[in-house]
Amino acid sequence: MKLAFSPCPNDTFIFHAWTHGLIPGAPATEVTFADVDVTNTAAEQGRFDVVKVSYAALPWLLADYRLLPCGGALGRGCGPLVLAADDRTDLDGARLAVPGERTTAYLLMRLWGAGQSPASIEVAPFAEIMPGVRDGRFDAGLVIHEARFTYPRYGLRALADLGQWWEQSTGHPIPLGAILARRELDAAALTDVLRRSVDYAFAHPDASAAFVAEHADELDPDVQRQHIELYVNSFSRDLGEEGYAAIELLLGRARQAGLVPAFGPLR
Repeated sequence: MKLAFSPCPNDTFIFHAWTHGLIPGAPATEVTFADVDVTNTAAEQGRFDVVKVSYAALPWLLADYRLLPCGGALGRGCGPLVLAADDRTDLDGARLAVPGERTTAYLLMRLWGAGQSPASIEVAPFAEIMPGVRDGRFDAGLVIHEARFTYPRYGLRALADLGQWWEQSTGHPIPLGAILARRELDAAALTDVLRRSVDYAFAHPDASAAFVAEHADELDPDVQRQHIELYVNSFSRDLGEEGYAAIELLLGRARQAGLVPAFGPLR
């Protein structure tokens, strides 16, 4: 089975047991590691059976894929950040770097920044955004993942915490990354496999340490641990009503704002 997910610690932690043959009866896997902007595009091309994508990309993908109710990233206190090196208070006139046009981070930023007018918006690899802002290539950058913990090292400040903005304005957790399975596959069976992989990760948190470290961009084990603790939570096991409500609200607002196309039911 062709799987694709990011090399970030939360994904490698969750998928470790499945991809290492530790889940009895689970299908064998062929894994591709890629940033979410890459998987968003690859999913639209139908290149993978099970794939991690941005929730913001779902409206383009639900015709061919089903949303699995586990394995993704949704929570509180874990949203994207807008960073700057200067004391600007908004994005007017800024040269802005973003990690992808269909990322949840970019969708959130567009909702938060309605009425602001950046001078330019450039899609850049995640690893280049903070150095680019520090070095003056960009005036501001939209960042995700472990950048929450590491941006002070680059002399940057948080212009906005988009997760905090979302939570305070809606009361809902922030949906970040989703796990999709092709519609012709047995979604119930795959949900069971993935949930058992999540359960194994929770029950044996040290078992995946080498796998996580092998693929992480940030080599500091403390940052890897913080990353997992922040992004892997009860929603990773089951979205539940609260999780689905948050996703429906985010995509509903995006649809009303004309930022995504119409889409079918999430479940």
